[in-house]
Amino acid sequence: MRALLELVRAPAALSVPGDTMAGAAAAGRRPAPGLALASVLMYWSGMALNDWSDRETDAVERPERPIPSGRVRPGAALGLAAALTGAGLATAALSGGRRGLTVAGLLAGAVWAYDLGLKRTAAGPASMAACRVLDVLLGAGEQARAAVPAALAIGAHTYGISVLGRAEVAGAERGTAERALMASAAAAGLAAAACVRDRAASCAHDQAGSCARDRAAARAGAGVLIAGYLAFTLPVQAGLRTRPEPENVRQAVRLGILGLIPLQAAAIAGGGRFATAGALLCSLPLGKWLSSRLATS
Repeated sequence: MRALLELVRAPAALSVPGDTMAGAAAAGRRPAPGLALASVLMYWSGMALNDWSDRETDAVERPERPIPSGRVRPGAALGLAAALTGAGLATAALSGGRRGLTVAGLLAGAVWAYDLGLKRTAAGPASMAACRVLDVLLGAGEQARAAVPAALAIGAHTYGISVLGRAEVAGAERGTAERALMASAAAAGLAAAACVRDRAASCAHDQAGSCARDRAAARAGAGVLIAGYLAFTLPVQAGLRTRPEPENVRQAVRLGILGLIPLQAAAIAGGGRFATAGALLCSLPLGKWLSSRLATS
C-alpha cells in the first residue's frame, strides 16, 4: 500500500480539489464534491502513468521509486493509471453531466499526452499548466468563461512547478529559478485580476450598498491570501539562485505543489466563499506533514 501511495503521490492530491472549487466560486456555483473527486482520480492516474512512462529513466536516476525498486510492477502501474482515468471520467459524468464528461475527457487527453510524450519536449511545462487550467474549468460548469482568470492563475503557478521539476535531478540553473519566480508573480497577478472582477451579477438581487460591501470583503480576503501565497512560495524559489542543488529543487517542487492551496483559496475567497476558502486552507498543514512522511516529487 505504501508503494501505491508513493506511486500516485497521494499527499500531493490535497492540492487538487481546490481547482474545481476555485472554478465553481468564479462561476458563482456551489462546489460539486463529485467533480473534485473526479479531478483527484485524474491526478492520481497521471502520477501512475508518469512513473510508468519514466520507468527506464528512473532506474538510473531515481531507483528508489516504486517501479524501478521492484515494489510495483510496470503493468500494474499502467493498469492502475487506466482504471483511475476511467473512474475519473465516470465520476465527472455522474456529477457534471455531458459537459462534465466533455471537460474531463479533454483533461484526460491532456494528462496522457503530457505523460506519454509532451513532457520531454519544450512544450512540457505549458502542457502541464493546461491540465490544471482544464481542471479549474471542470468545476465551472456552464459558466467556464467566468473562471478563465482563476484558471490561468493556477496554470501559471503550475508552469513554474513544471519548470523546476525538470531540474530535480541535475539541479537548477539561475535562469530556472528566475522563470519559476516569474511564474509565481504572474499567478499572483492573475489571481488578483480574477478577484477584482465585478461580482455585480451575483449580487443582482441585493441592495447596492450590501453588494459593494460584499465585493470589498471578497477582495480584501483574497488579497490577504495572495500575499500568503507569495510568502509561501517565493522564498524557497529565490533560494535556488544561491543553493541550486537537486535536493533543494525537490523541496521547492514539493512546497510548490502545496503552494497551490493558498492560491486556490484566494480565488475562492474572491468569489465570496470564505468558509470554503478557510476549509481548503486547513488542508495545507496536513499536506506539509504528509509530504514530510511520504515523498511526493
